[in-house]
Amino acid sequence: MRLSARLLLVCLPLFSLPGLAAPVADLYQVREPVASQQPEERDAALGRALETLIQRLTGKADAAQSPALAQLRKEPQQVVSKYGYEGDALLVEFDSISTERALRQADFALWGANRPAILAWWLNDGSEGSSLVGDGQSAAQVLRQAAQYRGLPLRLPLADLSEQLLATPENLLAGEPDALRSASERYAADAQLAVLARESDGQWQAEWRLWLGDEREQGKAQGANQAALADALLLAVSQRLAPRFVVTPGAATSLTLEIQGVDLKRYAELQRLLEPFAAQLSKVQGETLTFQVNASVEQLRAQLALAQLHEVTEQAPATESDAEAATDGEPGPRILPRTDVLRFRW
Repeated sequence: MRLSARLLLVCLPLFSLPGLAAPVADLYQVREPVASQQPEERDAALGRALETLIQRLTGKADAAQSPALAQLRKEPQQVVSKYGYEGDALLVEFDSISTERALRQADFALWGANRPAILAWWLNDGSEGSSLVGDGQSAAQVLRQAAQYRGLPLRLPLADLSEQLLATPENLLAGEPDALRSASERYAADAQLAVLARESDGQWQAEWRLWLGDEREQGKAQGANQAALADALLLAVSQRLAPRFVVTPGAATSLTLEIQGVDLKRYAELQRLLEPFAAQLSKVQGETLTFQVNASVEQLRAQLALAQLHEVTEQAPATESDAEAATDGEPGPRILPRTDVLRFRW
């Protein structure tokens, strides 16, 4: 199927491709518990909500304490669209444009809403026995709330009998997720999170492993209850993932990006993936699209990996001077490809 730039622009609204990466719903909405609806408690909750949002967008736990954000911390209402009470919580809606502007002016790089979908194999080992947290269980709500609070798209397995038997402590804490890999394929996630949570003396502790592609992260977390444990653990996961998808100000450069094997549905997916890089479509040749983007090479590779795109590394063709030098018994000069051009394919 061949494409033209005009055809792409006309047909784009009709198509969408559900990639593995997942946009985080309500990224700019924060729910903070409150003890009362008194003004002092409300103002404190607004401050906590702002700190939570800044952590979501920057991936840095201490970003809100930056001196450059002192005025914003003093008056968080300047980036608040609205707020209201729901039960024992204050629900705050932040304005995305003014919040991002304030953070960029403070020289923070931002993590967009398009983030790796994480499949969590979460085994609770408590006083009532061991159980894998499944999608339809009441314990799943605790994990979902923690994931939303920390800005992560989380998926849970069905936790049927075969998966309950599979999720053993040995498999969850293994160096490689071999035992979980085939069972995870049905859920089409970008990353696998394996958690072994244990209760001891009324406290919860956990060991966790995170696999994203060929890279692994691991750590430990603890909390007074399951909700506190889930929040602490997913905060740590967020902080480990964020550096892969954000870059420090000034690190981005102008790059040419070629994508091979694009149809209309994949074009829609590319538009979503490349949105953080101010991508501009500059050329359409058959099923190959060329974009101009502003990003670092590492960040761009991490983002495209979410859609399972593979980098094309072609060896530069030989030239006549190469052949002449080879006949003299000496290797010809190696012609390096342009470093500002990246090529990927599906």
